[in-house]
Amino acid sequence: MSNHKNSNSTREDIAIKVSRNSIIVTLLLSIFKLTAGIVASSGAMISDGVHSASDVLSTLGVMLGIKMSHKEADKEHPYGHERLECVVAIILSVILTITALGIAQVGLRKILSRNYGNLTIPGTLALVAAIISIIAQEALYRYTKTNADKINSGALLADAWHHRTDALSSVGSFIGIFGARLGFPILDPLASIVISIFILKAAVEIFKDAIDKMVDKSCDKALEDEIKELVLEQSGVIRIREMKTRMFANVIYVDLTIIADANKTLGEGQVVADRVHDKIEKKFELVKHIDVHVHPD
Repeated sequence: MSNHKNSNSTREDIAIKVSRNSIIVTLLLSIFKLTAGIVASSGAMISDGVHSASDVLSTLGVMLGIKMSHKEADKEHPYGHERLECVVAIILSVILTITALGIAQVGLRKILSRNYGNLTIPGTLALVAAIISIIAQEALYRYTKTNADKINSGALLADAWHHRTDALSSVGSFIGIFGARLGFPILDPLASIVISIFILKAAVEIFKDAIDKMVDKSCDKALEDEIKELVLEQSGVIRIREMKTRMFANVIYVDLTIIADANKTLGEGQVVADRVHDKIEKKFELVKHIDVHVHPD
């Protein structure tokens, strides 16, 4: 159990550090994009800046969710608070969905209006801001996703995809601004609609992953096979009668029934069970709880 507590502490430290860095970079980037949009008379860049500013609130939500999910179990929550991280991921997926629909609506309205001649031609600074934004947001995505995968955090992964959607949004801004300067203003709203589809796809994937962890879906077969292989290597284990796994937010629960020699005493059978328990706990950091039952052959 102490190993799990240490692991939880490490996960929380990494997640908070990543979120804090993301907030600083995103806040500076949003200020720069808003300024560039105003100076260069680019509505697309101003919208992109507002979008980035909203991400600061999302990342703050991630930090809060991760902090709450690492609270120790109490009387009202004897199984801990890990699922609060899934709740945050679901909320972020809803925010992404609303963002996608909003971007699509604006783009579609511009296309249907066919009033392209009245669109303001943006300045060069808006193009520069779009390029910087693409590079910065993609770097943030890779940085956040790498750490999310490292600590198996759904909320942090959702935040990573939020950065990716920002990068895609900036790509759309660049295409729109560049196209407008070349005399093709319709590229701006068309790019917005394409981007909204990518954002919506990311939102659906994040939502599905969070729901899977909320409804105790079993962990992947490859991991189950690894656990079974480790169990069968232990002295005293004849075979595995049954094994069930379930994802409990970002951790795994394992219920295991093993067959041991019927001639073993109750105490000797418990030694085998304890050995299996300790080996699984030591090798698989994500396994929070293991329940081992011993049946005679």
